[in-house]
Amino acid sequence: MKGATTADAAAELTVSDLVVDYPIGRRKHRRAVDGVSLRVPAGRAVGLVGESGSGKSTVAKAVLGMAPVSAGQVAYGGTQLDHLSRGGRPQQIQVVFQDPYSSLDPTKTIGYTVQEPLRAHADATGARLSAAEREARVRAMLAKVGLPAEAADRYPAQFSGGQRQRISIARALILEPRLVICDEAVSALDLSIQAQILNLLLELQQDLGLSLLFITHDLSVVNHIAEDLVVLFRGRVMETGPAERVYRQPQHPYTRQLVVSAPLPDLGRQRTRRERREALALPPARQAPLGESCPFAHRCPFAVDRCRTERPVLRDAPLGGQVACHRAEDLPPWTDDLTTSPEATGSTAL
Repeated sequence: MKGATTADAAAELTVSDLVVDYPIGRRKHRRAVDGVSLRVPAGRAVGLVGESGSGKSTVAKAVLGMAPVSAGQVAYGGTQLDHLSRGGRPQQIQVVFQDPYSSLDPTKTIGYTVQEPLRAHADATGARLSAAEREARVRAMLAKVGLPAEAADRYPAQFSGGQRQRISIARALILEPRLVICDEAVSALDLSIQAQILNLLLELQQDLGLSLLFITHDLSVVNHIAEDLVVLFRGRVMETGPAERVYRQPQHPYTRQLVVSAPLPDLGRQRTRRERREALALPPARQAPLGESCPFAHRCPFAVDRCRTERPVLRDAPLGGQVACHRAEDLPPWTDDLTTSPEATGSTAL
């Protein structure tokens, strides 16, 4: 972005050294997020990617006031959010959740559901909208997400999963937010519908100047929409950088594993990827490391003793961006040539 303006700074999300602990009993806790830092500049799409349990949704919940912040800071436009109640959070931040079926009240019409934020909040001038104004805005927003105006009079059961997610997006955008958090917003949809929703989000981002924090477990999905990526594993940042570079030239062994785990439409290429994963799989008896170590050491074919005793810091990576790996410079060159299996070539690339 060239020359950030005051308006840009007012719409930037900053997460600094975030720690989230969940209590277990009276004296114990489970650390779900461990020192995560990221930025979502105005008008930019940032992907937060990792497998289930990596802490990515917990980061979103901390931003939204739905998870406790044990340490670190969450700020939006220079205003610290981590001490605000959920009701005190700025309406410029909205969210689209994963499940399009459970996120809509089946007893309410679509018009009622999409209007709900307008009834709860005043518009930008501080005034409340009349019923006619709310209805007009709802129908305009439904058209913007690709649904007919008469959809406002129907119920969720009358719509497909993809249509319901369009309704959820309309509800998130009805207050004209600057930042939208998409928490696994397409993972419950078929691949063809996923592409439609991703294209819709891209169009809306460009038309409305939105910032997006896009959370997913699928690197191939987030590469389609995000400009920058943050890769999480067990609550820690493993790698960051421009999305295309991270996807095409992953520099952390865990990121490489995510790339080869992504589904492909070509069954032959998908089968070869599965062979690569299985050839590099470590025995399941290996225990995950505890304490100050690399959290991925028990699954990494490149791990050495240092990886199991010293926590790698996030540092500048050889190909750009940042990586938390002691051996980033020693990894074999990455290739995603799926015409041959690793055991046939003798390659140790993930």
